[in-house]
Amino acid sequence: MSKVISKRVLLMLVTLAAATALCTGAASASRSFMVGIYDDPMSLGTPDKGFPLFHSLRAQVVRVTLQWGGTLGVAKKRPKVATDPADPAYDWDVYDRAVELAKKQKIQILFSIVGTPPWANKRRATRYAPTNFRDLQNFATATAKRYSGTFKTSDDTVLPAVRLWLAWNEPNNPLFLAPQFRKVNGRWLVWSAYQYAKICNAIYNGVHATGLTGERVACGATDPFGNNQPRSFRPSVSPLAFLRSVKKYHLLRFDAWAHHPYAGRPTETPTTKPLSKTSVTLGNIDDLIQEVTRLYGNKRIWLTEYGYQTRPPDSAFGVTWKNQAKYLAHAYAIARNNPRIDMMVWFLVKDERRLGGWQSGFFTANGARKPAYNTFRALKH
Repeated sequence: MSKVISKRVLLMLVTLAAATALCTGAASASRSFMVGIYDDPMSLGTPDKGFPLFHSLRAQVVRVTLQWGGTLGVAKKRPKVATDPADPAYDWDVYDRAVELAKKQKIQILFSIVGTPPWANKRRATRYAPTNFRDLQNFATATAKRYSGTFKTSDDTVLPAVRLWLAWNEPNNPLFLAPQFRKVNGRWLVWSAYQYAKICNAIYNGVHATGLTGERVACGATDPFGNNQPRSFRPSVSPLAFLRSVKKYHLLRFDAWAHHPYAGRPTETPTTKPLSKTSVTLGNIDDLIQEVTRLYGNKRIWLTEYGYQTRPPDSAFGVTWKNQAKYLAHAYAIARNNPRIDMMVWFLVKDERRLGGWQSGFFTANGARKPAYNTFRALKH
């Protein structure tokens, strides 16, 4: 074949390239990327101050933990009609307040349904899955109905709509779902994945049972690390192994896969590859996306928790205040430029006072503002 390309062929190639560029540009322009915040002490503890602050930070979405059971649990006792949000067993007050204030500030809520009440798991801690997953599905239906945008409270107030949902939190971490492994017939099974497949199916089916349009339910919300060692002192499951396992255990449908791609060490930038090949940080987020694609197709990706702690106050795990701002801007640019990622949520706004907690806020526990505050406000929307 001649190495000389005819003018006609050249014109066709140029036209094709231009058309491709136009399509890519159109896809990028139509894609929605949401900048978010996650700070329950502010959204639930001091919402009157929290939501105006979220607004000043220009947050588009605020992730809020909606407890089925727990300290702020909606269902302290078993409801008689579990799918009815007006059942007297339910106490929604703190969450109603959050959605009302969010609407006032023109912010979307992402509700993360977590925690099993004692009546639903034989009086065990909230991190243990329900005995009957129908109970969870019914609760998810009641929750979606209440925040459908049409539900009226007893005083005739129509509650604002919530369309973004997250099933549980870091189910591959024993702090949030236990046990992680279980020995059955002499073999160790990834029991957290087995239970979580049922948890997410229940929440997905419960939310979508309302028939509302625009509902999106994310599964996963996985921890970036995991040792895959059932006999260890603190067994956990790595995110890719967990993803493969929930597929094996029939996690059927979800609208997005969520992940928390924290760096493993303060010396790691947002592009640093993790030391362990089983970890998934922002530096190798494409490994997770490729596996989601292989198992479930072109599902969307939500990064529902991310952050860098600072030094001061955390001398062990923190970065400098300057680097926190730098890494924040870099991380959000990476996420925005990835066509599969639709959301990135920063944890948190104000540092926790205890050093065993988190110090990734835009403010210290005493209220000093870090440079990351202005960096976050300046993010592209």
